Amino acid sequence: MEFSAKQIADLLGGIIEGNAEVKVNKLSKIEEGEPSSLSFLANPAYQEHLYVTDASIVIVNKDFTLEKAVKETCTLVRVDNAYECFAKLLETYNQIKNNKNGIEAQSFVADSAKVGENVYIGSFAYVGDNVVIGENTLIHPGVKILQDCQIGANCTLHSGVTIGADGFGFAPNSENNYKKVPQIGNVIIEDYVEIGANTCVDRATLGSTIIKKGAKLDNLIQIGHNVVVGENTVIVSQTGIAGSTKIGKNCMIGGQVGIVGHLIIADGVKIAAQSGVGSSITEEGAIVQGSPAYAIGEYKRSYVGFRKLPEILDRLSELEKKIK
Repeated sequence: MEFSAKQIADLLGGIIEGNAEVKVNKLSKIEEGEPSSLSFLANPAYQEHLYVTDASIVIVNKDFTLEKAVKETCTLVRVDNAYECFAKLLETYNQIKNNKNGIEAQSFVADSAKVGENVYIGSFAYVGDNVVIGENTLIHPGVKILQDCQIGANCTLHSGVTIGADGFGFAPNSENNYKKVPQIGNVIIEDYVEIGANTCVDRATLGSTIIKKGAKLDNLIQIGHNVVVGENTVIVSQTGIAGSTKIGKNCMIGGQVGIVGHLIIADGVKIAAQSGVGSSITEEGAIVQGSPAYAIGEYKRSYVGFRKLPEILDRLSELEKKIK
């Protein structure tokens, strides 16, 4: 794929400084720019790289002021927001690159499964009985979608994702061991959801585990049975959410967060990385941190005190000596 500076400027509504006909066929970071590559500058901390880069086209903000001349081989495209425009180009590039559909021969799709139009199912993927997959969805190689689960339209499931494995349900009995509780529910993934590699979403014991429209899940996440993840909520890698917890919409959950079961997390809540959530968060828009997690302002004040503990202990020891 090859694009000229003029084509890029037309797409982004940008202004060209340099050769409008120069062409690029790859993307690069500004500090690693090379001929025929397209890059961008949004962070002023990287502006020194602009003057020495070998990138053929660089996207910059319209209000960016050059401190010196760029190389003659470098064409600038000035736009309102360089970061957003580069992201738009990445999306366009990715859509062209991943413009796949059809079912690869090495995959398995059950006869009872219903697959929508323009769906791609990669090699070694498994689609079980009575699964429904909506249109324009990408199922990357090695994904497993087990029986009765539903995947919406315009979703992306990356390699290694497992949808619909049994929830972790075991009941202790009189013999002091555990009897498995059958998990007969399913998983519903709504439209425009993206799920990262090796993430697992367990089927419900009864009813459905639900990932709602527009939610984005990173790699290596565990979603327990009967969990509900709200619309447009973002969850970062290595987070675990135990069974029957309900996460609101527009939440942001950092990496390595642990959330116990049967909780309610309100809309718009932000949970800092490595936090442990052991009770419901009912205040919309709350920001929490720590283990156990609590309000971030209180956490920061407490942490300042924690870091000063050695100094406080020394002062306390000195006071005790003076009193004696």
